[in-house]
Amino acid sequence: MWDDLVAQYAWADSDELDAYTFSVISGKTEDEVIRAFGGDVAGSRMMTFAGAADEQATHLDELLRVVTVEKHVIAIEWGYHGSIPEIARRASAARGEFFSVHRSINARYQVMHALDGRVDAMFDPFGLEDATSADRQLEVPAWAQDVPFRMETLCAESFALMERTMGVSVEPAWLDVSLRTSLLASPDTLFSDPKAAWLP
Repeated sequence: MWDDLVAQYAWADSDELDAYTFSVISGKTEDEVIRAFGGDVAGSRMMTFAGAADEQATHLDELLRVVTVEKHVIAIEWGYHGSIPEIARRASAARGEFFSVHRSINARYQVMHALDGRVDAMFDPFGLEDATSADRQLEVPAWAQDVPFRMETLCAESFALMERTMGVSVEPAWLDVSLRTSLLASPDTLFSDPKAAWLP
């Protein structure tokens, strides 16, 4: 069953999709999530993932796309706001829950989970395939210990873990359709203490 779930996310390991952050948030509305990410709620417009990526590459503006599925908001970026611990704390505050999967163009990977305003897990799945049992126990939370994090399916396994934890699937079709998109403030101006924002 786990392998079947991982197979559904094979698209996440595609070389064509070399940078992204997907976040799943429960207990919040779209407006609340956009604000937690430092976004402009009033200025939202409809854009595809490719359109947002092209605009960011041209104007260096960070953009956030959101879609609501039942009681969850899924936030999609060609960027990294969802990999910042302070964003996770803000988005999960007041009994919310947050889970993000990040892949950078420089082959940096991150999985992060927060509950009720506190980051309780943040780790890099890269290299865990060969990690010792002791190292895995130090780095990986108990609810992720059974995930092998094999290099060839690293991102797919991260998404499968996100679905297993949050109870909602992430659909690749959302990359091609237009979703509500908001301009994000730069982390340099979004936080009073930018360095502390990156601390788990």
